[in-house]
Amino acid sequence: MSQTPADAPTRPAVPSPLLAHPGAVAGDGVDAAVAWHYGDPTREQRLLEEGLAVVDLSHRAVVTVTGPDRLSWLHSITTQHLSGLAPRTSTEALVLSPKGHIEHALHVVDDGETTWLTAEPGTGPALTAWLRSMQFMLRVETTDRTPDFAVLGEPVGREGSTGEPVVWRDPWPQVAEGSVSYAAVDPELHPGRDRAWREVVVPRSELEEAVADRPLAGTWAVEALRVAAWRPRLGHETDHRTIPHEVDWLRTAVHLTKGCYRGQETVARVHNLGRPPRRLVQLHIDGSGHLLPPAGTDLLDASGRRVGHVTTSVRHHELGPVGLGLVKRSTPVDEVLLAEGVAAAQEVVVAP
Repeated sequence: MSQTPADAPTRPAVPSPLLAHPGAVAGDGVDAAVAWHYGDPTREQRLLEEGLAVVDLSHRAVVTVTGPDRLSWLHSITTQHLSGLAPRTSTEALVLSPKGHIEHALHVVDDGETTWLTAEPGTGPALTAWLRSMQFMLRVETTDRTPDFAVLGEPVGREGSTGEPVVWRDPWPQVAEGSVSYAAVDPELHPGRDRAWREVVVPRSELEEAVADRPLAGTWAVEALRVAAWRPRLGHETDHRTIPHEVDWLRTAVHLTKGCYRGQETVARVHNLGRPPRRLVQLHIDGSGHLLPPAGTDLLDASGRRVGHVTTSVRHHELGPVGLGLVKRSTPVDEVLLAEGVAAAQEVVVAP
């Protein structure tokens, strides 16, 4: 089971109508409004890898920004180079605190008239309120469209085209122009290189029609493939003090030379002068037991000293029990860690 941190957004969402499908088991935490699985999570993972299934992500927040200043304005307040973003070209941006901690993760695509943002479940009102507070006298209008539009996830690696609904294609793990990787492996060897993924935004009233007769997969399958791809998720791999370097999020979401934005000083200082205090690791968890250590579980070294915590844990159809975790940068890379007495070997994601 994919575990959800206790401090993640938990704004109630209306249960998806797709939960009425045979075999559907609802998720928990921020994913409670959609299906965790539909009776066979192992098969669902395989269907996703084969490009055949579709995933109900209708609980994700959908926010639109319109007006002639929309891209230059978003460029100025987020971590990504967005001015001049071509229509139907997907990218990713972060909203940082003044100290450089990650507050929002935005999936961004512009259709030529409107910039569409999708974000973590339950964050629509807070994100919309913050964006409106930053509008000043600019010609932009921000609207929370979550009540009207829903998101479907597809294992497809191409952008949307004319005549299709709005589509955001996940750029992970490609290192975007102006960005840099903190990963310990060459890009050609990154485990996420073959993971195709995109979000399709459809009118909420047409959600079931958009699914049509395609097989459904639940969030268990999505999380398992995300963990295998070392892909961070807001509220899971992040807490109140996470900076992008720690989870390798610079590679797709941060443009290092685009100019001023909130939190830029921390991003530049750590990149140019220091090293991130923590680093993301993949955890290969001892599968002899029946339970996975939940998110937030302390990771202890051989002496019993706390060196980090589990951020996500899930059963993968090939890798078995795996997870992601944040550990102190100084933690030896070959140290076998303990999570509630369960052994967890590290695989280095962010180079120490």
